[in-house]
Amino acid sequence: MDDEPKSAAELKEIRLNRKRTQEVEGIKAMAEIAAADIAIRKRTEKLRALRLAKEAADRENPPEPAVKSKAKTKAAKRG
Repeated sequence: MDDEPKSAAELKEIRLNRKRTQEVEGIKAMAEIAAADIAIRKRTEKLRALRLAKEAADRENPPEPAVKSKAKTKAAKRG
């Protein structure tokens, strides 16, 4: 780094360059955020479709309730 004092024009140029860099970085960050948002929305849509399909299948073919055998528990207590 230079220890010499900079002229007003040089300082103005440095500020302009810094501002341009920040604008470019901001645009890149917003693009990344938008891309992540699109990916999340697609994934959510896919998962919602899978869940709705599973719920519809479960309504059409409900699982048989599990029947507990009481005879086995009574026999185990007697033995």
